[in-house]
Order: sequence, then C-alpha cells, then structure tokens
Amino acid sequence: MADSVTGPAAALRHPAAAPFGVLAAGLAGAGYLYTTDPHEPGHLLPGCPFRAVTGLLCPACGGTRMVYDLMHGQFAGAWLDNRMLLLASPLALGLLGRWFVEGVRGRRWRPRLGTRTQAVMLAAAVAWTVARNVV
Repeated sequence: MADSVTGPAAALRHPAAAPFGVLAAGLAGAGYLYTTDPHEPGHLLPGCPFRAVTGLLCPACGGTRMVYDLMHGQFAGAWLDNRMLLLASPLALGLLGRWFVEGVRGRRWRPRLGTRTQAVMLAAAVAWTVARNVV
C-alpha cells in the first residue's frame, strides 16, 4: 500500500500552500482596505485588543491606517500613523517574499532568529510602545 497522499490533501501539504493562502488573504484584505478609510468611523475593520483593554497604543497600532495611506500614496500620513512599522515593512515584505519563492520552488523555509535578535526586536517594540504613549 502506498503512503503517498494525492488530491486536495497533498495540495495542502505542498510548501507553497501556506504562502499562497497568506497572499490570497492579504490581497482580499488589501482590496477591502483600499476602499475603506480606517481614518473614518463606521467600517468593519477590527480594533486593537491591546488598546481596547489598556487605552494605550501597541507597537502595531496605526498599522491599518499606515497601509491605507501607503496604498493611496500618502507617505507623510503613513509616517505619522506608525513610524516603526513603516521602517520595518521592507524587512517583513522581504521575509514574506522569500517564504513565497521558496514555497513555489517546493522547499519549506522557516527563518531562524537568534536569541539576541529576538531580544533586540522585543526591546525595540517595548521602547516604541513607551515612546509613542509618552509623547
């Protein structure tokens, strides 16, 4: 009896399945966001749970507004919405792109972050959270 799986189950196990799923969800979200101004009330965009509980801005607060502004060519507005996230976006997009390319090539790719890198990222997020809530 063969151990190989065929059909839909095999397709979901392919290394490109998750990146394609993330791409599809991202495109759907971007399509909705392009036509929905998060600067205005009355939309179906989720709020920040951290802000709802604490009343403080989290490291990613303003990210939805930032993406909306970028899609509409408002770079100054994107900068004001979330500077740290805007600066980190090229790195995040590069990592997502590499994940997608490796998946299409049939290889699984999982970036590995060392302990120091994780500590620096956490410290930067905490510092950004404090700075944006104090100023």
